[in-house]
Amino acid sequence: MSKLTTKARAAIPDTKFAFPAQRKEPIENASHVRNAIARFDQVQGVSDAERDDAWRRIKAAAKQYGVQIHEAGWRELRAGPDKTPG
Repeated sequence: MSKLTTKARAAIPDTKFAFPAQRKEPIENASHVRNAIARFDQVQGVSDAERDDAWRRIKAAAKQYGVQIHEAGWRELRAGPDKTPG
């Protein structure tokens, strides 16, 4: 995935971000959806309610772009004793 330029990122509408108020984790294509899932737990400064909303947006975008999500919810993404952060 290529890195977004500042200009390209600014052109993305808020509705195409998992966290639109913070404009974090763009989800406007399949590659970015996969990246948003991988980085979901790294997003700081958001509430659980915002994470719930972001997960719904990610799931909808994943369906739109044909990205499979194996986790039932975002809490499964959290690193536990048998998982390494990533």
